[in-house]
Amino acid sequence: MPAPASPLLTRLAQQLEQRAADGTRRQLTVTTPGRVDFSSNDYLGLARSGALHTALQQAVQEPEWLAGSTGSRLLTGNSAAAGALETRLATFHRAESALLFNSGYTANLGFFGAVPRRGDTILYDSASHASVKDGIRSSFATAYSFRHNDLSDLEKRLQRATGEVFVAVEALYSMDGDQAPLQELAAFCTARGLHLVVDEAHTNGIYGPNGEGLVVELGLEEQVLARIVTFGKALGSQGAAVVGPAVLREFLLNTSRPFMFTTALAPLSILTLTAAYDLLPRLHAERQQLFHLSGQLSARLAAVPGLRVGPGSHVIHPLFLAEPGPQRVRAVASAVQQAGFDLRPIVAPTVPSGTERLRLILHSYNTEAELDALAQGLSQVG
Repeated sequence: MPAPASPLLTRLAQQLEQRAADGTRRQLTVTTPGRVDFSSNDYLGLARSGALHTALQQAVQEPEWLAGSTGSRLLTGNSAAAGALETRLATFHRAESALLFNSGYTANLGFFGAVPRRGDTILYDSASHASVKDGIRSSFATAYSFRHNDLSDLEKRLQRATGEVFVAVEALYSMDGDQAPLQELAAFCTARGLHLVVDEAHTNGIYGPNGEGLVVELGLEEQVLARIVTFGKALGSQGAAVVGPAVLREFLLNTSRPFMFTTALAPLSILTLTAAYDLLPRLHAERQQLFHLSGQLSARLAAVPGLRVGPGSHVIHPLFLAEPGPQRVRAVASAVQQAGFDLRPIVAPTVPSGTERLRLILHSYNTEAELDALAQGLSQVG
């Protein structure tokens, strides 16, 4: 007979049962082949790009290529290819330097856990990603959130700030699909001597003349202390980099625990990223198509009864139902999936309870016929 469950395991099971009752318990799923992709972060289709696959196959034929990274960057995991990629990233994103991290999550942990110190203050948008909030928790600095995209509330919070003050925002918010008012934020921070930190997870690759991101598109490079650019979205790969002043790179290299004590990105990832950045400047048509489809989709969704699209959303479109709640959102998502569309429900604690939604993500490889079919499917489900 199985041994009796310990009090701890009993408690964990009860918490999971409560989540199941609330409709917020998660589980791993495998994407069903054949469904139209309105869910992945592969905005430009690079993860499925034949050109990227070909470049990668050629790169792995080089005799010095290794299958594994063998250690942290500070030990045996560094390579000439990693250094060359960082130089490339700095030039591409118009910064003095770049430092690679294994993910956007660890890059945010690494920056906020190392740079702000005791006596400093971090002011962060309330809609910031969990990785930003976890990075802030690992810091000895004092932190206050301000209302989403609300500069007047930011100014109120600033009155309580001490030391060096960091303002943390995302260029494009992953759950609401809206942009930060970066120009106003940059002017606000510059006038007051604050340090603006911008997470460009969802804008790297799709904004800017060649995909350099929204900060470059707006010409704000000199007014932003650090940008976290990630590669798991439009770059179709994995990893991230903190781009900014050269002294910031050296400081993170020496003090950022997620960088110092993590096995380096595998050589295959470095090769993939190098090939992806080779392709990125050539994807003007794909970026234009992505934005065109986004505008077309907004018009179609506005005609679907019982559905409200997040205001200001672009590329990422949150869809709010007239009848909220996790069970209802999951039921609608399941019905739409059965109709052939990969569309996912977003429930608490990812978003606040009562703001459950479907999240629709567009890609350059979607078609207007697919948008029509999706709108029709949502109307039928509703």
